[in-house]
Amino acid sequence: MITWSTFEEDSARLLSEYNENMPVDAPVKLTKTTMAGLIDHTVLKAEATPEQIDLLCQEAREYQFASVCVNTVYAARCAKALADTDVDVCCVVGFPLGASATEAKVAETRYALKAGAREIDMVIHVGGLKAGKFESVYKDIKAVADACHVKGAVCKVIIEAALLTDLEKVEACRLIVEADADFAKTSTGFGPGGATVEDVRLMRYVVGPEMGVKAAGGIRDVEKAIAMVSAGASRIGASAGIAILNGIEE
Repeated sequence: MITWSTFEEDSARLLSEYNENMPVDAPVKLTKTTMAGLIDHTVLKAEATPEQIDLLCQEAREYQFASVCVNTVYAARCAKALADTDVDVCCVVGFPLGASATEAKVAETRYALKAGAREIDMVIHVGGLKAGKFESVYKDIKAVADACHVKGAVCKVIIEAALLTDLEKVEACRLIVEADADFAKTSTGFGPGGATVEDVRLMRYVVGPEMGVKAAGGIRDVEKAIAMVSAGASRIGASAGIAILNGIEE
């Protein structure tokens, strides 16, 4: 349970502990099948056409990725295309800035879930976090996480790590844990930087061994993907999923 009056102090103490006890990455060896099961096959660009979304689903079906990650307008289209597969539909909410009102994020979440999405990647209110509005950011995350869990869906929370200090990354991850979300996620891919091994390592330390950590943004080859998994990522968001898989020799 978070104590708001000491939230910053407690977060700073946790960051100090992390820096003193720097975790060591665990080397991993992944087959194409296991790597595919970690990848959210992603198309989020504004100019994506319905035909490109159809191709995304076709590729996800062929390679058995964990999910396709799309904007909510394509939720129903993807759900229909993947209805007879184990590939989930993941939709982004409050994307890419995170500055939508909580009510708007919840409404978009409910729309996506009704249309067939099984996973939601929401963006936190980055400005609110940086302004120290911690309880407000927590309530924003909690509202979306609760809307997901009522429908048995997964909630991933994007912190846009490139815009945050290390202390703010710790604060964001603590809020995600407290809000009972399912994953902490590094980036939208639309910010000034993507996933880094250092961010994944810190996020894993803060959220603990049970919660998911999704690395996304700029992961285009198998070496980087494996480095993220070694640092603690349990899901990879990438538009280059096929290239990643093709880099694995079996």
